[in-house]
Amino acid sequence: MSGKNWDRVPIDAQSVDAPLSTAAIFLVVTVGSDQASISTAASVLGELDDLVKNVGFRDLSGRLSCIAGIGARLWNRLSPNRRPRELKPFTPIEGAAHSAPSTPGDLLFHIRAERPDMCFEFERILLNSLGGSVTVVDEVSGFRYFDARDLLGFVDGTANPTGLDLPASALVGDEDGDFAGGSYVVVQKYLHDMAAWKETPTHVQEEIIGRTKIDNIEIDDDDKPRKSHKSLATIEDDAGNEYDILRDNMPFGRPGQNEFGTYFIGYTRYLWVIEKMLQRMYVGEPPGAYDRLLDFSTPHTGTTFFAPTRPMLQKLVEGPKNSIAGG
Repeated sequence: MSGKNWDRVPIDAQSVDAPLSTAAIFLVVTVGSDQASISTAASVLGELDDLVKNVGFRDLSGRLSCIAGIGARLWNRLSPNRRPRELKPFTPIEGAAHSAPSTPGDLLFHIRAERPDMCFEFERILLNSLGGSVTVVDEVSGFRYFDARDLLGFVDGTANPTGLDLPASALVGDEDGDFAGGSYVVVQKYLHDMAAWKETPTHVQEEIIGRTKIDNIEIDDDDKPRKSHKSLATIEDDAGNEYDILRDNMPFGRPGQNEFGTYFIGYTRYLWVIEKMLQRMYVGEPPGAYDRLLDFSTPHTGTTFFAPTRPMLQKLVEGPKNSIAGG
């Protein structure tokens, strides 16, 4: 991707287009309100690329990468006068049957690798470096499940853009030139009611998802009054132009705790695209005809971030880093 040779060098710390991995950690933290905490967090963000290289160089085939996303609250403290045009806190959604909560988060670290021990080691060193400047509010270890399926048994991420369509869908362009190359990121942690899902006949599951379960063939439901998850998550503008997002969802779970879930993470050029997708899912299209997947999957978090390019990240954190250096 993007002309990179993954077998020769570690992946850039802000590579949104890094390949889908077999393991991932999603770490969300808040940053302390004092200036020392902000400066420490900024210093660690500025050294993130070196940390990726230090851990990733131990096994280049492990393809370690990390993307740092910054929430609106912290962005305003780092750069109160300049921020991405659409960046704002996650907007909670109240549907007739289901709701999507908004939860805290100043920083997201999306850690990916082909080896879970590399994700673990990177997170361990990262948190040691951040120390008392942050509070962990959510931490999820994900894994690739067989042929990229979720724990509900369906292939996930089939509609992801590829090739030249990927940056056009996931990366900000000339419409917000100061932040071009960055990406809006929305995360939600869903927990599944596996017992209820298991009791649902396969053909009904397929109608809910919008794809066949075994061979992942798309089901046409354009003429049906109740749209599938696939159709509700397909976003078009008034002119009929379709807008894609890049999903890097991961299953996670602890069978001993009866915990089975999907960590949704979407990268997008336009935040409004994911916002509209979630509105269609929770409110329904038409209103009331909500996404029936929500009868089985409940969101426990909802947070929005912006992942700047590496040069943009370095520039953003330079002021707070200098502040702590000056004592």
